[in-house]
Amino acid sequence: MRTTRALAASVAAVAALGLAAPAAVARDGMPGGSGSAVSPSNIVALPSVIARGGQLTITVDNCAHGGTATSPAFTAPVTLSPGSPARGTATVSSTANPGLYSITVNCTNGRNPLTRDDAFTVIGGVRGGLGGSSSNGATPTDMAIGGGLVAAAAIGGGVFWMRRRSEKRI
Repeated sequence: MRTTRALAASVAAVAALGLAAPAAVARDGMPGGSGSAVSPSNIVALPSVIARGGQLTITVDNCAHGGTATSPAFTAPVTLSPGSPARGTATVSSTANPGLYSITVNCTNGRNPLTRDDAFTVIGGVRGGLGGSSSNGATPTDMAIGGGLVAAAAIGGGVFWMRRRSEKRI
């Protein structure tokens, strides 16, 4: 019975927290909240971890008239489309070094630029290749291992068959 009460109290606490969280998040971008309604805020780059040559989406709050986003890892400045939030797609340079990169946003409304440090991470590309299959056919070592396994299976099967045969005679 105590477990049921504890479970009910836990569910009620999680529900209360879940109902309060959207109100707290919505208040962040409003005037009088912790954010500012006139300057760009909340730069988000998705995915936050990307390989060289990949594309990522940038969203910026409070930049309703659009603008540009720049980063040392981008191939070119990114034009942010007007909207709430402003959006743009960036291409990461194929020569970008692996590591953390920042994004700087300049909105067309002339407000101060906003920089988000460590906005995304560039990882090195995967080195493609033959994956260890650089020889043609089986090597002598491969043949010896395969032959040993076949021999072990034949001997084990023969012993099993001989034991089953002797059990039937009794």
